[in-house]
Amino acid sequence: MHVDSRTTEPWRIGVLFSRTGVTAIIEESQLKGTLLAVDEINQAGGVNGRELVPIVYDPHSDDQQFARLSEKLLTEEGVTMIFGCYRSSSRKAVLPVVERRNGLLWYPTLYEGFEYSPNIIYTGAAPNQNSVELARFLMETYGTRVYFIGSDYVYPRETNRIMRQLVEQNGGKVVGETYVDLLAPPHHFKPVIRDVKRQQPDVIFSTVVGDGTAHLYQSFYEAGLNSKTTPIASLTTSEAEVRAMGFDVAEGHITAAAYFETVENPRNREFVALFKKRFGIDEPTNMCVEAAYFQVHVFAKALSEINEMDTDLLRPMVLGCEFEAPQGAIAINEEYNHTNLYTRLGRANRAGKFDIVLESKSAVFADPYLVNYGCGCRTLM
Repeated sequence: MHVDSRTTEPWRIGVLFSRTGVTAIIEESQLKGTLLAVDEINQAGGVNGRELVPIVYDPHSDDQQFARLSEKLLTEEGVTMIFGCYRSSSRKAVLPVVERRNGLLWYPTLYEGFEYSPNIIYTGAAPNQNSVELARFLMETYGTRVYFIGSDYVYPRETNRIMRQLVEQNGGKVVGETYVDLLAPPHHFKPVIRDVKRQQPDVIFSTVVGDGTAHLYQSFYEAGLNSKTTPIASLTTSEAEVRAMGFDVAEGHITAAAYFETVENPRNREFVALFKKRFGIDEPTNMCVEAAYFQVHVFAKALSEINEMDTDLLRPMVLGCEFEAPQGAIAINEEYNHTNLYTRLGRANRAGKFDIVLESKSAVFADPYLVNYGCGCRTLM
């Protein structure tokens, strides 16, 4: 479909993030990052003089709703681009829809890797960009006995499979592995913490997401465990979850992410100021906000060059695209449709922010199949 370059009709895009349900805390922040980028692009004149118009739906943290609404966006609404999804189960629900309809899903969330679709642009971290360095750091700093706690769905189980290999290949031992329902209430975490105390690990690795994140950390805190000696380490606990659980509860715990609000560079200072001006001084940015934000800009950059919303025409302009994101210079690599991102480790402080304790000098090439890590898991030691 050719688009007349003289038209002033707006560019319409689909947006699928939950404002209700178990993962609303983080998905609402992704929505804000998306809308901030749209506003910024439109204030600068849009894309080739045409406004970006987001068609926003709330899937209520329900995978079936993600699938249904993505179908609706691609058919009834006539969009070809969808920006959305947090959980891997939601992404997997949308994947066959975008493949069947030849849409393009822009997915701004870290995930478990081992996936490729020509109809998805992955802008969150792959395991080689977070898990590998986190495992090395934890075992060097705290010890080799690790306890896994996760929400019970695909991302935690697959991520723990990878982390188990990383731990064992470095001479460590997984002393416990427990999964809780995604909708588990606070009291379901108390017996888990009792088992942690019995097993006496050196570190806890959490793949708990959504409301359960706060429940887990609060149960840890109430049990009198010490984050200085036995921290919870995570790939998903961001500034949004820290605010939900309480700054005192989060203090001392570790997260691996491509981005923290405390990244020190002029581009990030500008981004944080813009975000807080738009959404409130107390609203923190986080890794998922930042990815949701920069992926819209990458899309707009590619669109400005091709002036077409057809997936098959736009995708080649996206692959290889570089952008100065708040985390630093990133690029969409042509090999896997994934994004070359920074590797950073942060420790939560009393102010609800993360002190960055380690960071790569530049973006790390996304290797979702861990082909450069032996059988899935050689560390950077």
